[in-house]
Amino acid sequence: MPTINSSILRGLYVIVDPDVASGRLEEEIARLAIAGGATLIQLRDKVHEKGHQLQVAQRLMRVCSGPNLRLFINDHVDVALAARADGVHLGQKDLPVAVVRRRLWRNGLIGCSANNVDEARRAQADGADYVSVGRLFPTTSKEDTRPATLETLRAIKAAVSIPVAAIGGITEENIDAVLAAGADMVCIISAVVAARDPREAARRLAVRIAAYQAER
Repeated sequence: MPTINSSILRGLYVIVDPDVASGRLEEEIARLAIAGGATLIQLRDKVHEKGHQLQVAQRLMRVCSGPNLRLFINDHVDVALAARADGVHLGQKDLPVAVVRRRLWRNGLIGCSANNVDEARRAQADGADYVSVGRLFPTTSKEDTRPATLETLRAIKAAVSIPVAAIGGITEENIDAVLAAGADMVCIISAVVAARDPREAARRLAVRIAAYQAER
């Protein structure tokens, strides 16, 4: 497994989903989110065919070309490889992390969804660079998600040495509790992507994250 600087896996992680974007271009949302302070962007598209997703991913790569920015593709390792993205995010029903790490994605970043300590430890052992924990709060951004709690987040943070992301219904109202539970990254969908002003929404969240992490 490649050695990475875990400091790049911190901060505001915006997941760009065209289902939530109200017709706005994915790259425009990403550009505004980055201007507001996001350093991690993920393309999550459950609707369009892979050819379309590849075109979007290639445009997003141009937006995420800065040295401190990373682009992840949700689910589709082939799209991530074709777009030369920085990473791929896998769910428990996707290709196994170990297979992706050994055969397909040896030098890229791999994130993996985990809902309990056993899943998180297995993801780490198999070569994941981070795990994401959720759904922490009610959300309409993604169906068929398994609920988790802040206690789950704390337990997973204590059980693994790789960075931990929090996801699911996170807003300005509950982000402090998420950070206090140990999240290194905070994954945001609707609170930024569906915001009237994604840049300002991202800025307010990024400031909260940076202030909390500066004190740790």
